Amino acid sequence: MIDAPGPGGAATIKIPLSSVAQITTGFGPNAIARKNVQRRIVISANVAGRDLNAVVAEIQQKAQSSVRLPAGYFVEYGGQFEAQQAASRLILALSAFSLMAIYLTLQMALGHPRAAIQVMVNIPLAIIGGVIVVFATGGVLSVASLVGFISLFGITSRNGIMMISHYIHLMKEEGEDWTEHMIIRGSLERLVPVMMTALTAGLALIPLAISAGAPGKEILQPLAVVVLGGLITSTLLDQLVTPALFWKFDKPVGDKAIAEREAHQRAVAVGVLPPDPDAHLFDHDLIEDVNLNGPITGQSVNEQAGSHSPDGAVSLDNITKGKKDGGTSV
Repeated sequence: MIDAPGPGGAATIKIPLSSVAQITTGFGPNAIARKNVQRRIVISANVAGRDLNAVVAEIQQKAQSSVRLPAGYFVEYGGQFEAQQAASRLILALSAFSLMAIYLTLQMALGHPRAAIQVMVNIPLAIIGGVIVVFATGGVLSVASLVGFISLFGITSRNGIMMISHYIHLMKEEGEDWTEHMIIRGSLERLVPVMMTALTAGLALIPLAISAGAPGKEILQPLAVVVLGGLITSTLLDQLVTPALFWKFDKPVGDKAIAEREAHQRAVAVGVLPPDPDAHLFDHDLIEDVNLNGPITGQSVNEQAGSHSPDGAVSLDNITKGKKDGGTSV
């Protein structure tokens, strides 16, 4: 019974509900949820023992093939899956930015674009190991795994920097020419440092990598697995791939280092520069436009190299004075 106004404005009276409504028994939502001024029904589930992306992909496939939605209805997949997709897009954008930053930094440090590209060859070598380990441990590619791949970009570039910079050092400062002997010598001299640094990082990650299922390790364990796998493959392949590629494609890098060494030797021979035991401190740009193949006087040095000094002049008197003081003054 419900209250209803009486006839003629009289007091309320009781009437049966069936007289104003049709009552049936059925199923329906106990609450009506809305989003963006639209009604919605939430169907939730937990995922265990499988990759979230794989489960959602299977649900999408079956929903598209077997569910027929009335006009005006549509399906959205949200929750943790939506957050993971957004995080993945952000990580991909950061990965592209990291690669560009690494390349620019390497080019400034090594002085040649080919040398920078050569160092970045180590990144695919590391990704190979990370992918293999991910599939070997169940094939779950989570946000933590993607973060591990980004970490590999910087960690594995270190090995290439140690190798390539040492090749350049041997040619520029220790008198080596572009020969196989230089490649072999540089690789052997950098073998122990590369292995030592890789082992240090790898051994520290082993406890995290084997802690699958441990409480509180849900993020660190996938990250450690990816980094450890990438370190293994990049370290091993780096000793074979980097020397071979450098010998095959990077002769311009060696020619530049040798040319700078010879220019410095000629500058010392004609008296433009004093003998410098610390050849790596020598700035080749200082005498880039100076003619070192003919007789050079203090005046000609000032005229040819003046554009490279702050005050527009390079003086042999200053060089001699700097030599007496234990350095080179320009």
